[in-house]
Amino acid sequence: MVRISSGRLKGRKVVTSKKIFATAEGDELRPTSSKVREAIFNILQAEIDQAMFLDLYAGTGAVGLEALSRGAERVFFVEGSQVRSKAIMGYISKLGLEARATVYQEDAEAFLRKAMRTGMKFDIIFADPPYLSDEIMKVLPYVGEYNILKEDGCMLVEHPSKKVLPEHILDIKRIKNYKYGDTMITLYRKEQ
Repeated sequence: MVRISSGRLKGRKVVTSKKIFATAEGDELRPTSSKVREAIFNILQAEIDQAMFLDLYAGTGAVGLEALSRGAERVFFVEGSQVRSKAIMGYISKLGLEARATVYQEDAEAFLRKAMRTGMKFDIIFADPPYLSDEIMKVLPYVGEYNILKEDGCMLVEHPSKKVLPEHILDIKRIKNYKYGDTMITLYRKEQ
């Protein structure tokens, strides 16, 4: 079970069913731990209020729901699994957050193309792709190329600590790595 750790929704359950942890494709869901979620929002504490937040590879939706709990204006959840997308929609409804949250059931690349075409821009992008895939290396260039990060925005990527991410993605620069056991959070910002 995953619970929201802080903010207006502190203590509320996020995951209530085991069915979202495995999909028909057999990929195992690895939710962001509460320790790492707390660290993420410590990094973002000065930026989360009224932010447009993108939760890419949303999984359980815990990070995006935590962002709403802590004051994000709007969260866009992107999750390819139908089962997980429906579960996130259910949590949003249960918590009464429909006006501030949108769920897209599609892969990250398709969503990023749509965001570019429609002019969507985000203050904060959080990406937590499947650990055993090379998905993040495919998607990172699109974030820079499609110009969907606001000028003063940031992107955080959760990945295995042994994986080294690029220093630059066009005009987006790696600022810092934060290590938590075998998990790494890499912070990127637009170069000024």
